[in-house]
Amino acid sequence: MHNKTAHEIHDDFISGKLSATEIANSFLKRIEKLDTLTQSFVSVLKTEVLEQAKKLDEKKASGKPLGKLAGVPIAIKDNIHIAGQKTACSSKFLENYTAPFDATVTRLIKEADGLIIGKTNLDEFAMGSSTDNSAIQPTHNPWNLKCVPGGSSGGSSAAVAARLCPIALGSDTGGSVRQPASFTGTVGFKPTYGRNSRYGLVAFGSSFDQVGPITNSVQDAALMHEVLGVPCAYDATSIQKAGDTIQFQELKGKKIGVPRTFVNMAKPAILDAFEKSLQTFKNLGAEIIDIELPVLRFGVPTYYILSTAEASTNLARFDGIRYGMRSQSAVTLDEIYTKSRSEGFGSEVKQRILLGTYVLSSGFCDAYYKKAQKVRTCFIQGFRETFANCDLVVTPTSPSVAFEHGSIHDPLEMYLHDIYTIPANLAGLPAISIPAGFSTDKLPIGIQLIAPQLGENDLFSAAYAFEQATDYIKIPSPFDKEVS
Repeated sequence: MHNKTAHEIHDDFISGKLSATEIANSFLKRIEKLDTLTQSFVSVLKTEVLEQAKKLDEKKASGKPLGKLAGVPIAIKDNIHIAGQKTACSSKFLENYTAPFDATVTRLIKEADGLIIGKTNLDEFAMGSSTDNSAIQPTHNPWNLKCVPGGSSGGSSAAVAARLCPIALGSDTGGSVRQPASFTGTVGFKPTYGRNSRYGLVAFGSSFDQVGPITNSVQDAALMHEVLGVPCAYDATSIQKAGDTIQFQELKGKKIGVPRTFVNMAKPAILDAFEKSLQTFKNLGAEIIDIELPVLRFGVPTYYILSTAEASTNLARFDGIRYGMRSQSAVTLDEIYTKSRSEGFGSEVKQRILLGTYVLSSGFCDAYYKKAQKVRTCFIQGFRETFANCDLVVTPTSPSVAFEHGSIHDPLEMYLHDIYTIPANLAGLPAISIPAGFSTDKLPIGIQLIAPQLGENDLFSAAYAFEQATDYIKIPSPFDKEVS
């Protein structure tokens, strides 16, 4: 069962081949047996998911209409609320915090009869590209347990790649769904900014954050978009537009733009897979054209100025007073603030808060923050002009394959792993990472497609056509072969 897609599991449930209880039990047993190897989950909701499954079986038996996700086990990244469950963001600061309400995306999954099976690990407060910054545990890549699964949604990507669940939600601020998908040979999708509600998602960078799915097929990612991409009254940035029904279309006649200078910054193995992917798109009838987007090289510095500034503001609420960790050694009010944050936050979170506070300070706001906002406008305008000449833009998802735990010590080198994913967040555009090959040491390689705002249908169509023309998504990880 674990090798089936969400669509196949849903169809088996609807046809009566499998009950929801059988599905839930199968994945629970697999998690219990194998998650000690990947450490994808921070909590498994065994009692809750079995109760959901029982109710769903009763609902089906009574002949009531069933949702699009009926019978499908889904994991939730641990910075997204599930009412009555802990939302710790893999941080000591929130290790005892219980969510008082469902996030909108969680509610929509429940309404669509999805089975929420557990919460997945992440870099603390979604800040990182490796999931090594979790205060709970590191997560390991199923393709090579010595390697990272990417971040910050590394728990979700590893869970899907290890076939511990067919779908997992992540959050994508600068590539945190797409980069781990690339590292683990899965599909990672980020919608247009405002398409999925942020209500109930613990904020990192509010003008960047978007919830997105990690799946084992493009079709499953499109299904999640249909369920989650609806207006939300609780999110002021929510796009007030009816949800999409994805209709896969042919690529023939579509133009795909390639920013060559930008693409050539990737490592040779990535470029080799990328060029082969371009040939696949050509074979499918697409026209490949070279484009110029010189602003792309400013993505990393622009993003890390703006996102850390927003993180500094968003994390100011974690003060040891209202909720979260409070230092036991603090005596004065000032000590409560400083010691609680010092003891509760990890080094990466502290580093980003300090950087964000610095760029917002009165002496440097004009030189850094305001200038970065102007550059962000250049990204938006640059993509708008580019999409006047092409339908999609394609790049590698990451400049390298998954790296070993602890092998990168330079923060700048780590941040550069987001160089290809960040531009879509800066411009608020939909983007998807799909498997596109393997390195010589058998690690997955991903390519990224970017579409204009609300261009999800074209995005999914191109990704689906590529997936159908290749076998990369169908190749199980060595981990899966060893434990099956």
